[in-house]
Amino acid sequence: MLILVVGATGVLGRETTQRLLAAGERVRASTRAPHTAQDLAGLGAEIVQADLIDPQTLERACAGVDAVFVAAHSLMGTGKYASRAVDGVGHRALIDAAKAAGVERFVYTSVRGVAVDHPVDFFRTKAEIEQYLRDSELDWTILRPSPFMEWHVHRLLGKGIVDTGRTTVFGSGNVPTNFIAAGDLAACASVALTAPRMGHRTLELGGPDNPTRRQIVELYERETGRTAKVRYVPVALMRIAGPLLRPINPVVSRLMGASVWGETVDQTFDARTVPSDVPLPSTTVDTFVHAQVHRR
Repeated sequence: MLILVVGATGVLGRETTQRLLAAGERVRASTRAPHTAQDLAGLGAEIVQADLIDPQTLERACAGVDAVFVAAHSLMGTGKYASRAVDGVGHRALIDAAKAAGVERFVYTSVRGVAVDHPVDFFRTKAEIEQYLRDSELDWTILRPSPFMEWHVHRLLGKGIVDTGRTTVFGSGNVPTNFIAAGDLAACASVALTAPRMGHRTLELGGPDNPTRRQIVELYERETGRTAKVRYVPVALMRIAGPLLRPINPVVSRLMGASVWGETVDQTFDARTVPSDVPLPSTTVDTFVHAQVHRR
């Protein structure tokens, strides 16, 4: 079995590629920049250059492939790599290329909370691609994970505390929110790519706990032994600034819109609702934070 991982050098793509290779699967790792995938090549992956805005490269990447896993997105993309071009047009082109190549299984990474009328465009686009995939003749699986701990717990919140003792919280910081470790999702994706029972299923996935961002700050303070200086960006300010920034900086506008949505809609997840036949490890936020602070 040959599996194409699209976005193989991202957080989720790299975790999934490594797991598949360790399990003895053949993996074709797709990336825009092959030089960033040399570690995966060293593990046995076939590296291929492909770009979601270039359909011809997608056709080459899909040739001879049995299954496709999509771990790429462009939430923060600009210019020709704007979200609509990559997450919308590009993912449609990838589905078309997979269908034309006779791919048997297509596993798509969406996000929890998708809806065609969602206030944030990224979520609307994800919902549209979900439907496009369902309407295809492919054997599909859709994964809807919570936000990744690697980004939303560490890079956007905790890393500043580790590096400088400072961080910024968008919103009150008091809303319980669910996060998932990329490695946990990779375990689920690996099975979705290889097990027939996972076909034609849409899976809501998340971590085992629902901390607030204030609690996450406290975890980093405990692990680093320092008191953080925290700047809070009020929801009222984001409601005003988000739309005003859209023509100037659509990425910041999108992130503000997502933050406002996150403050006003239930962001918790009950991990007990994950079906018993779906493998999903349970990395807690405190375990993740400890590992991030003390890794060597």
